[in-house]
Amino acid sequence: MEGTPVTVESVSEVGPDTVTLELATPEGFDALPGQFVLLRARPDDEVLSRHYTLSSPAVGETFELTVGVDPDGDLSPWLAALEGGETVHVDGPFGRITYEGEDDVVAVAGGPGVGPAVAIAEAAHDAGHDAVVIYQADEPAHTERLEALEDAGATVVFVDGDAADELADAIASHREDGQLYAFGFDGFVTAVADAIEDAGGDADEALIENFG
Repeated sequence: MEGTPVTVESVSEVGPDTVTLELATPEGFDALPGQFVLLRARPDDEVLSRHYTLSSPAVGETFELTVGVDPDGDLSPWLAALEGGETVHVDGPFGRITYEGEDDVVAVAGGPGVGPAVAIAEAAHDAGHDAVVIYQADEPAHTERLEALEDAGATVVFVDGDAADELADAIASHREDGQLYAFGFDGFVTAVADAIEDAGGDADEALIENFG
């Protein structure tokens, strides 16, 4: 199996049908918030691979990936059932949408996009900058980390999954509060780009990661 073998240190439930994988950081692995890896594993003797964006604000001895669990999926349920000590393989990091600690940030997340969004917000706070998280989901994940960000002075806006107008209003209210990032699937990030334009901004200036 291609890629670098890494040990799964732990798997934690962080919301409905959402887990985080804590992976041992391989030698020479240096990633920034916003980047992603290609993870390979071999459930049932078949090699499967998926891209996952980092959800930890820094890479030290370990790093974290947030995985949305599809009960009918072929890889995510297997990952969610791991107990620690297993080996998976990773390639990367990849991606040019990164946070390097230089700006205030507005991180807009849809569904599993909350992983990189909360990581970027935490990294901004650690660097002494302001952070806003706008998070659209029916059943939020990473609520403990989001509440900790609020307690530390960040702004966190929760938006119901079908509240398109509420999402647009939140983006219009906060789009000038920092460098805007957006993470989510195609329909969500398209709605974010439209909301930026409708509010008089330039969507091309946002850093948008489409999960496909």
